[in-house]
Amino acid sequence: MLTGNPINRYKGATSIKLLASVLLISLISSYTALSAQKQGSDKPPLKERLFFGGSFGLQLGTYTDIDISPVIGLWVLPRLNIAAGPKYRYIKYGAERANIYGGRAYTQFMFIRDLDNIVPMGVHLGFFLQAEDEFFKFRYTDGTDTEEVFSNAPLLGAGVSQPLGRRAAVNLSVMFAVDDPYDFYGDPEFRITITF
Repeated sequence: MLTGNPINRYKGATSIKLLASVLLISLISSYTALSAQKQGSDKPPLKERLFFGGSFGLQLGTYTDIDISPVIGLWVLPRLNIAAGPKYRYIKYGAERANIYGGRAYTQFMFIRDLDNIVPMGVHLGFFLQAEDEFFKFRYTDGTDTEEVFSNAPLLGAGVSQPLGRRAAVNLSVMFAVDDPYDFYGDPEFRITITF
């Protein structure tokens, strides 16, 4: 079983569930408030609301971890986007290896689009809440035994976005797994993504 491999990490389930509940309530109430607002008639065309991006992670050595996660997304409202994409991750530690194939879908709500509009200091950071769902096939081998698992992992978190131009941005997010039966995620999980 996967619980004995060195890829696993300790979880604080109670604090994660509390944080997940608070973030979910915040996300739902923010979306409800946005839905109640009037939409302007000058909605940007679809090609201007689409975005691309994702993340790439690489660690080589005694512990090897390669993560490729591209996404395509859409700004549904000026502060709300949705995105989805495939995911592949390879982990190697000694004789143990794991291949993870799957996908992810997420939504982000920008509760502060530009910090400079609130506190004029010339700092143009945005802050967001994020709800994500990752689903994957996890194939693990320790050199003698092989195990395959299908898993679905909902994650909740928040982050900061640094614009790099009119459409591009670098996002740093802190995510917590709501349900992680195989202890696959860190507590918390830090991610850096780029969108353009």
